[in-house]
Amino acid sequence: MTTTPQHNDEPLAVAERYALRAASGTGADLYSPLRPEVTLARQQRQRVMLDLLSRHAAQPLDQLRVLEIGCGSGSNLLELASLGFDASRLVGNELLPERAAAARRQLPAATVLHEGDALQLPFEASSFDLVYQSTVFSSLLDDAFQKRLAEAMWRWVRPGGAVLWYDFTYNNPRNPDVRGVPLARVRTLFASARIDARRVTLAPPLSRRAARIHPKLCSALNTLPLLRTHLLCWIGKPR
Repeated sequence: MTTTPQHNDEPLAVAERYALRAASGTGADLYSPLRPEVTLARQQRQRVMLDLLSRHAAQPLDQLRVLEIGCGSGSNLLELASLGFDASRLVGNELLPERAAAARRQLPAATVLHEGDALQLPFEASSFDLVYQSTVFSSLLDDAFQKRLAEAMWRWVRPGGAVLWYDFTYNNPRNPDVRGVPLARVRTLFASARIDARRVTLAPPLSRRAARIHPKLCSALNTLPLLRTHLLCWIGKPR
């Protein structure tokens, strides 16, 4: 991995990369729930997430206080609410103003949102049972910024709580603005954690091709762990 010298500029660089992508229209519909492979991947991720929660969460879901870093337009927080989390105990953070505005429109008023750089969030140590990130770290190209963000997330987690992690592990040769985060890197970022890692999500380029043939082909291919490109991890903080 490479490290740029001005890691304080990484949030600005991320915003610029997303702006260029939005202007080009690249992948505008790749994550639409109308695409069968997207829905199948979400359902699998939910099943594995619920299994991790049932194994490791010390409290009922509606008692867990959760912060999501990089919540986008709020779809993950809405998903958590649909699974039984209390909307008033969910907190979102989003760097990009347009996405934060979309999240505010979609999420319940009881869910608090913080716009801007996650490292500027005003939380005390041990404020949350779970700190959730979904494909945020793969968008961070600066090793030092990754480390600082991981340290902040870990600080906000209560003893006995966890970082809930979903991200891909392989580089995308067609997209230089992202890079995979392998399990070894996760272990480095959270060296004192107890990690329960599951490999999920059929490789998106493969799932798109398979879905054009038949959605059941996606499910069949997804039974092969080597074809799954993402990690869903419970990164537990010792009591």
